[in-house]
Amino acid sequence: MGSENFQVDLQGIVDLLSHHLYSSPRVYLRELLQNAVDAITARREKEPDAPGRIAIRVDDQTLSITDTGIGLRPAEVRELLATIGRSSKRDEIGFARTEFLGQFGIGLLSAFMVADEIEVITQPAGHPATHWIGTADGRYTIDEAPQLTETGTTVTLKARRGAEQWFKPATARELVKLFGDLLPYQITVNGEQVTDGNAPWEGSGQADLVGYAQDNLGFTPFDVIPLNNPAAGLTGVAFVLPFAANPAERATHRVYLKRMLLAEGVEGLLPDWAFFVRAVIDTAELRPTASREALFDDGNLEATRDALGAQLRGWLVRLGSTDPQKLDRFLAIHQLGVKALALHDDEMLRLVYRWLKFETNHGRMTAAELHERLGEIRYVATVDEFRQLAAVAAAQQLTVVNAGYTYDAELLDRLPDVVPGLVTSRFDPTELSTSFDSLDPQTELDLRPFVRLAQEALDQVGCEVVVRAFDPAGLPAIYLVDRSAQFATELRATKDRADALWSEVLGVLDTHEDSRPQLVLNHRSPLVRRMAALGGDPELVKLAVEGLYGHALMLGYHPIGPADSALVNRSFLGLLDQAVPTSEDPTR
Repeated sequence: MGSENFQVDLQGIVDLLSHHLYSSPRVYLRELLQNAVDAITARREKEPDAPGRIAIRVDDQTLSITDTGIGLRPAEVRELLATIGRSSKRDEIGFARTEFLGQFGIGLLSAFMVADEIEVITQPAGHPATHWIGTADGRYTIDEAPQLTETGTTVTLKARRGAEQWFKPATARELVKLFGDLLPYQITVNGEQVTDGNAPWEGSGQADLVGYAQDNLGFTPFDVIPLNNPAAGLTGVAFVLPFAANPAERATHRVYLKRMLLAEGVEGLLPDWAFFVRAVIDTAELRPTASREALFDDGNLEATRDALGAQLRGWLVRLGSTDPQKLDRFLAIHQLGVKALALHDDEMLRLVYRWLKFETNHGRMTAAELHERLGEIRYVATVDEFRQLAAVAAAQQLTVVNAGYTYDAELLDRLPDVVPGLVTSRFDPTELSTSFDSLDPQTELDLRPFVRLAQEALDQVGCEVVVRAFDPAGLPAIYLVDRSAQFATELRATKDRADALWSEVLGVLDTHEDSRPQLVLNHRSPLVRRMAALGGDPELVKLAVEGLYGHALMLGYHPIGPADSALVNRSFLGLLDQAVPTSEDPTR
């Protein structure tokens, strides 16, 4: 059985390029520039002093690009321009080495996205010129052309219907400057030079780099960090954002490949935690994807990502030792990114220990300050828990950290790993009661009838009543629930809503029968002492205690369940009934 060659549907390939490979037809000009640059590079391998010029002429309907590159012989024209996907001859000619940008065959095909016909006139040194015409339906012709005055290649396109916008002179100038502004060649559009060949980080001062970010990235950077990785042939800068970035959104960067713009929105160049910077870099070694609009995620890119991440981390550490005030301003903007890095990086965790301020009930302090003052750092893990305890703990001279913000609890748990002698632990709300003053025996004896009535009032909601003396005296009661009691309450609520099978399973886990929340009544409060004196009216005592219970729940931002709501409602209406005197209806 004989073998046959595939029949290539060129129109289908062009459709594939335009709808699935490239993000926009504008890349056709990038591909033409790449071919011209590669041709000049190849010629300079043999003639180091060969001219490096690229001239573009455009007039709304036609675009031509002429380079002073190596030119192609007739056989090479067939191999490079008329054979799709074949690389052997391309390698022999010399266009497969790493110093070249693109590939003649597939790159030139992108021109069919905006033109129905491509015309190429090319002439190598010492050889006749060749004229090649290819059309979008898959046909091409090759014949000899009149001798050119200079070695090089001219590619001419005529706009296809509907693609005229890409042939406007202003559009061409804009695209050439976008893609080729860093190329070290003289590039002109209709005789006007539109590129300068200088990277913004080459020989530029801080002010020039700030101006570049303002003009090209749309913000005034907080700082500028040089980037350099010889293994990837990479140079560039990272601009620190002056505003907080969303860590859930992947940062994108402007990447040039051998000084040709690859893309303005490349992901994965820097570690995920570095979302507070935007980088502009040029690389000679990192591999592009097939569309040449992103970087291929391989081991080389991973190593580069790690190396650049280390440079960003070094900048932060140096800032802590050379300019603490600037670091403090940076942390005020980007603390979330620093926290995320510190979870996995000991050096950054030490920086967090020294510089990052945590919220406490005695003001904002660094972990180092807390360690020096207290020895042990106590924290609560939620913002609501901090709200419940902050004022009362402060009155008892207890310092508690609010670790309810993103990463704070995890960071405090990890700090002892890098700080010798530091102890951190989660604060249990019921520990507050151990710092409250107990009552003298006679006062406790006198209060027993009141406590018994109060307990009867709150048995229905599973709360224990305790009387202590604590500051501030203006706070009549505080509701305290330890973690085991909180778990038991949530477990029982879930069990009540579950079906019979799951209710039985959850019942096995319910081993906290003796763990109950506490309503701690403050004997220093004049209100509580007046309530205790209401022994002659048991119903009024119960209503008052129920009212304090509801007040303590709301003041401490605790969740209010159906039973709590019913109790508070009964107390409110009962106290209103007691407060409003009964009188005869005057209409009777």
